[in-house]
Amino acid sequence: MPSIPQPLDPGDDGTAAPAVAAALASYERGAADATEVLNALTGARLLVPVVALLTESEVGEHGLRQEHRLRKEKESEMALPKLVGKDGREAVPAFTGAESLARWRPDARPIQATLLQVCRAAAGERVAAVVVDVAGPVPFVIEGGVLEALAAVESGTLDEVSGVTVAHVEPVRKRRWFSRK
Repeated sequence: MPSIPQPLDPGDDGTAAPAVAAALASYERGAADATEVLNALTGARLLVPVVALLTESEVGEHGLRQEHRLRKEKESEMALPKLVGKDGREAVPAFTGAESLARWRPDARPIQATLLQVCRAAAGERVAAVVVDVAGPVPFVIEGGVLEALAAVESGTLDEVSGVTVAHVEPVRKRRWFSRK
């Protein structure tokens, strides 16, 4: 059975790191490139959402799912949600703070993680990207060779990634995976 990881910072109040917020704001204005955002994210704590999924429940009288007063049994498990882009590719969401997480999905619960851990989880899920702050204030996408290299750094398999230099990350085109509503 998987265990719940210990928090990176037990005193974390959920606020986005000032350096990350500043880098993302500069990126949105065109005053910073993706490399500057990645550098800020690398030293910061991110929040990965987990949500409860109902896996089994008893159906009560009249075909109704479990009601609390009937005391029927139900089972649920926590899951890492995935985003699906307009083109069908999947992504793992991550958030710079509790506010941006709640903006996306108020019922999600945060788990603290580093950028490298998030990228490794994304690689393990075989998704195309990590989307930071998908609901804003400034969405940022990590994909392709950059995602692959960051995942490899965390897993210790960097030698298996071809064509990527860790000391220099090529700027990533600014684009939106998901439209804002």
